[in-house]
Amino acid sequence: MTGIDDVARAAGVSAATVSRALSGRGRISDATRVRVRAAAAELGYVVSAAASALATGHAANIGVVVPLLDRWFFANVLDGIASRLAPRGYDMTLYSMSEDPSQRDGVLDVSLRRGRVDGLIVLSLTLADDEVDRLLALDLPVVGLSATSARLPALRVDELAVARAATEHLLRLGHRRIAHIGAGHDGEPGLDIPSLRRHGFQSTMADAGIPNAPFTPADFTIEGGHRAALALLDGAEPPTAIFAASDEIAFGALFAARDRGLDVPADLSVVGVDGHEMGDFFGLTTIAQFPHEQGERAADAVLAALEGRDELGDLAFRLVERSSTSRPRGGVAEVAGTSAP
Repeated sequence: MTGIDDVARAAGVSAATVSRALSGRGRISDATRVRVRAAAAELGYVVSAAASALATGHAANIGVVVPLLDRWFFANVLDGIASRLAPRGYDMTLYSMSEDPSQRDGVLDVSLRRGRVDGLIVLSLTLADDEVDRLLALDLPVVGLSATSARLPALRVDELAVARAATEHLLRLGHRRIAHIGAGHDGEPGLDIPSLRRHGFQSTMADAGIPNAPFTPADFTIEGGHRAALALLDGAEPPTAIFAASDEIAFGALFAARDRGLDVPADLSVVGVDGHEMGDFFGLTTIAQFPHEQGERAADAVLAALEGRDELGDLAFRLVERSSTSRPRGGVAEVAGTSAP
């Protein structure tokens, strides 16, 4: 049976270097890591996860706590995480947290306490204070991705700036009757993403001299966007532009415009957020947030934390202009009896 010493001889390195190369821990050159893994593959040597965990206290496994497994955004984030973990010899275990309190307790108090992971990535979860306490009590490196608690080390997108970029794009085109479809609460938004996008929209509109701009709540689905957009378009003063808090909401708004016989973008401009893979097909102007890259950054950050380094910071976004936005019909939109300059 092939052992670690056989791999060491084949690669021309020490057994300790083989261990570091195959575990993904410790600092060795990329060339050495590639040589060791090639030798291990040729000899058919695979590290026993159970034996490695017993010997080293490390599981070579990163836990990812995710709210929804059926959303395209999170699927792309997870793919990005996996693409970074696998070359370093780490597996990934998913822990889905629903809204059910007993299920959440099971994840926090049972599953995560089994010692099967070396670190955690927490994706866009709204956590109560006591849930954050239990996460931190695990004494594991934790990296939040757009985490809603300031107590968790996290990578974040500046969601206020995202909303401002989307809203200013519509304002620059000449729109003044702009509505927002999304979620979130009034008052200070904290770190809640829907609230930040709503707050960014409202503050940008207020800065443009348009206070109390319309807001219609919706869940982050095509169906939710469709219902909300129909309510706006059937109102007494329908908008000439909609800023949707997600691309899926925006797709629903595009379908609503079609159902009401409106031309997009001449009668209605629509902008979303996320950078959905179907955005180009729909011609949707969006604020791209690069979920695959977010996953890569999160994986890099948790691996760095395992080595005592900090690789946190801001995440990128970019306005992607497509055919769903243009100047309003006639060139200028009217509001409250005045015209835009």
